[in-house]
Amino acid sequence: MLLKFLGKGGSGDGECPSLYATDTSTYVVVGWRTETPRTVEIPHLLLGFAEPDTFVGATMTDTGRGTFLVSGRPITDSETVVRLGMEPHETAIEVSKAERTFYGATAAA
Repeated sequence: MLLKFLGKGGSGDGECPSLYATDTSTYVVVGWRTETPRTVEIPHLLLGFAEPDTFVGATMTDTGRGTFLVSGRPITDSETVVRLGMEPHETAIEVSKAERTFYGATAAA
């Protein structure tokens, strides 16, 4: 899997969740481990690194504390895991990359 780093953020110590684009039109999301399998926690700001005219096409739940819970396919390939350089409290999932096709309606005249 080829990875393109898009951005990271969410903590002040450099151990931040990260977002990557893949060569298979998906995103890899590195986030904080949760107790729910296949789910990571990420800061809201991480979604701002998505490629233009796309969004993270995954089920997300707002925690109410500036983060989302995001679910996807766990990354288990050892080569990819090593390249991601995750901290022990982090894990990675793969989610779809969806195209943004609607930007809202204009106000009625």
